[in-house]
Amino acid sequence: MNLLQRIDRWGERHHPRWLDGIRVLLGVFLFYKGVVFIQNIDVLKSVIDQSPWLTVMSFWLAHYIVFAHLLGGLLIIFGLLTRVAILAQIPILLGAIFFVHTAVGLNATGIFNVHAETGLSILVLLLLVFFLVEGSGPISFDDYMRRHPA
Repeated sequence: MNLLQRIDRWGERHHPRWLDGIRVLLGVFLFYKGVVFIQNIDVLKSVIDQSPWLTVMSFWLAHYIVFAHLLGGLLIIFGLLTRVAILAQIPILLGAIFFVHTAVGLNATGIFNVHAETGLSILVLLLLVFFLVEGSGPISFDDYMRRHPA
């Protein structure tokens, strides 16, 4: 049995049900951010254009971010292909933390006081990594399909 299978098996046995509520809230938040990005797609493209490495791909990157947040948020809400959806989200959050939020610059007052968006991005990234390891939990389509094979 390889390491990923052991981690998955451990996650299945040690997953409290209240964590499924947090997973659903995480999915709702990501879906909401996708809707906000759709409403402000030009602003999203201009933020991407501020990075010297990403200006060529701003159109495609903005659409990837929107699509990944909308579809990934729904998949995380329902617990369907949760780890795949999370893997699509992690590069977006890393980019938000390292390229977008650090472009403003951090000051000595603290990361959570002035830059609340940076703190929120770090929290979402940590939750994504947690659910990447933990899995979707017992209240999910993944678990239903595992218990009721076709």
